Amino acid sequence: MKLGFVKVAAVTPKIKVADTTYNGELIRGLMKETADAGAKVVVFPELCITGYTCGDLFLQERLIVSAKKELMSIVKMSEGLDAIFFVGLPYEINGKLYNVAAAVCNGEVLGLVPKTYLPNYSEFYEARHFTVGEGLDIDEMLPNGQIVPVSTDLIFYCSSMPQLKIAVEICEDMWTPLPPSISHALSGATVIANLSASNETAGKSEYRRQLIAAQSGRLTCGYIYVSAGEGESTQDMVFGGHNIIAEGGAILAESKKYENGIIYSEIDVAKMEGERRRKNTFNVKDDHVFVPFSLGLRDFAISRYISQSPFVPEDEEARKNRCEDIFYIQSMGLKKRIEHTNTATAVIGISGGLDSTLALLVTVRAFDMLQKDRKDIVAVTMPGFGTTDRTYDNAVSMIKNLGVSFVEVDIKKSVLQHFEDIGHDKETHDVTYENSQARERTQILMDIANRRNGMVIGTGDLSELALGWATYNGDHMSMYGVNASVPKTLVRHLVNYYADTCGDETLCAVLKDVLDTPVSPELLPPDSGKIAQKTEDLVGPYELHDFFLYYVLRHGFAPKKIYEIAKVAFAGTYENETILHWLKVFYRRFFSQQFKRSCLPDGPKVGSISMSPRGDWRMPSDASGRIWLDELENL
Repeated sequence: MKLGFVKVAAVTPKIKVADTTYNGELIRGLMKETADAGAKVVVFPELCITGYTCGDLFLQERLIVSAKKELMSIVKMSEGLDAIFFVGLPYEINGKLYNVAAAVCNGEVLGLVPKTYLPNYSEFYEARHFTVGEGLDIDEMLPNGQIVPVSTDLIFYCSSMPQLKIAVEICEDMWTPLPPSISHALSGATVIANLSASNETAGKSEYRRQLIAAQSGRLTCGYIYVSAGEGESTQDMVFGGHNIIAEGGAILAESKKYENGIIYSEIDVAKMEGERRRKNTFNVKDDHVFVPFSLGLRDFAISRYISQSPFVPEDEEARKNRCEDIFYIQSMGLKKRIEHTNTATAVIGISGGLDSTLALLVTVRAFDMLQKDRKDIVAVTMPGFGTTDRTYDNAVSMIKNLGVSFVEVDIKKSVLQHFEDIGHDKETHDVTYENSQARERTQILMDIANRRNGMVIGTGDLSELALGWATYNGDHMSMYGVNASVPKTLVRHLVNYYADTCGDETLCAVLKDVLDTPVSPELLPPDSGKIAQKTEDLVGPYELHDFFLYYVLRHGFAPKKIYEIAKVAFAGTYENETILHWLKVFYRRFFSQQFKRSCLPDGPKVGSISMSPRGDWRMPSDASGRIWLDELENL
C-alpha cells in the first residue's frame, strides 16, 4: 500500500462439496498465505465455505450451522493478519437463507452482503434455496456476540488509505442490466469484489472477460472477480476457476482456466479517484453505509506490468488500427480546414526528419480525400548551417516519390545578412544563432503560402510542446498543426505504419531511413558531415518524456509516483539516477514553457491527451513548478 497502490489477491481453493470443516481449514491456510505475500484485499469464491453446488443440501440445518461455525473460525484466524478477506457462505436470517459475502478483518466481521439477483434459469435454480438480498438492511448478531450490518449497500472504507473503498456484488449481479456495482461506484467504491461461481460453457470465458474489463472501465474502478473451480460438483456443470483482476478497463491479471490457485496484482485506487475527479460526469451520490477498517501501510514491489510506451498499443493488430485511426483524424481535420478556407495550396517545410515527414503524409492523404492534385502541396526544403546530406536527400526523395511540388530555398545567405543586421557574430553558436534559422524558415513558409493562396501546415508534435522544444514564432507557429497532439513515440509508429502499408518500395526505403535518423533540429554545423546536434542528448530520451507526460496530464500523478512507476517500467533500460535526472528536466521545462502552448495554432486532438489552450489543457503561463520539483529533490 504505497502511492495509491493496494496489493490484492483472487483465490480459488479446491474445495469439497458440503465439507465445511475441510473447506474452512483450506480457506484459513490460504488466508495466511496471501497475507504473508503482502495482499491487503483477498477475495474467495461465492459460497466457498460450503461449495456452490450443494443443491438441496442448502436446506439442511446441519450445513447452515456448520458454515456459520467455520465463518467464526475464519474470523479468529484473521486476527493479526493485515488484510481484509471476503468469503462466501449461506447465512440464515429470520428464517430466510441468503447467499452472502462476509467481509472479515482483524478478528471481526465487518458486514454481510447478500446477493441481489438470484439466477433461476437454465442450469441455475438459486431461488429454490435462497432469498433475494435487495432491500435487506438490518443488524445481525453473530455467535460471538458481535453485531454486524447486513445490506447490499455496504462500502468497506480503509481509514489508513482513504482511496480504498470496497463494495461487493455476487456472481449474477454483474451479468444483469443494472449491476449493484453501478450504485456502489457512484457512492464512492473504488474496488468491487465479486464472489462468483460461474460455470464454463464454450465461449463464456471471453464474454466474461469482456464484461469485467468493460465494467471496471465504465465505473472507473478496480474489479476483483473470483470464481469457483475444481472441487465443485461436476454432476451437471464444470467450473473453471476463471479469476480476473481488472482496473479502469484493463486486465491486470488473469488465471488460467481449470487451474485452481491464487493470482495477485496491484490496483491503483488513487488513479481511479483521480480519474473520477477529472470526469465531471461521474456524479457521486451518498446512499451507502460506510464501514471503517484499518490496514497497515508498508512498501511492496509492484508486480503489475507497466508499459514503457503508454501512448502506443503493444499488440500489433491494435497498434495498426490505432495508427490508421490517427491518420484519418489528422487528415479529416486538415481536409475540413482546407475546405472551409478555400485554400488552393498547402505549404509545408520538409527537413527529412520524423515530424515533417508525418505532416507531409497526412497532407497527402487529406488532398487525396479532397481529390485535389498533389502538385498543390508545396513541399519546401530550406538547407541551413546544420543540414546534412542524409536528411536533405531523404527529404528530396520523399517529395518526388509522393508527387508533390518541390521548392528549395537556401536560408544561409539571408540568415547571415540577418546576423549582420542585428550585430551577431556568426561564429557564436548560441540560441540566437539557432533560433534565427528557425524563424527564417517560418517566414519563408508563411510568405510562400501568402503568394500561392496557401496554408502553412505545422509539423511540431505533442512531446515538443510539453518540453517547449520549439522556437517561439518559429517552428512553433503555423496555420494548422496536424501533429499537435501526437507524441514523439507515436510519430515513429505512424511513419513506420505508412512505410509498411504504402505499397511503394522506394518510398518505404526512404521512410525507414528517416526512422533510423537521429532526431535533430539541425541548427548547428555538422560534425564530419554527420548530425552534430541530437535532441535527445540535450533534452533527454523521448520515451522517458512521453512516459512522464502521459502520467502528468492523463492521470495527474505526483512526481514521486511517476518516478516509482518509471523505475518499474524502465528497469534494465535506464538507471534510477538517469530517470530522476530527466524527470526533473521534464518538470522544469514543462512549467517554464507554458507560454508557447498558450498561443498554439489549431490542430486536431487524436488521443486522450491534448495541450490545446482551447481544449484539454488550460494552465497559467506563469504558474510555479516549485512544489513539484521540491518533491523530487526530497526523494
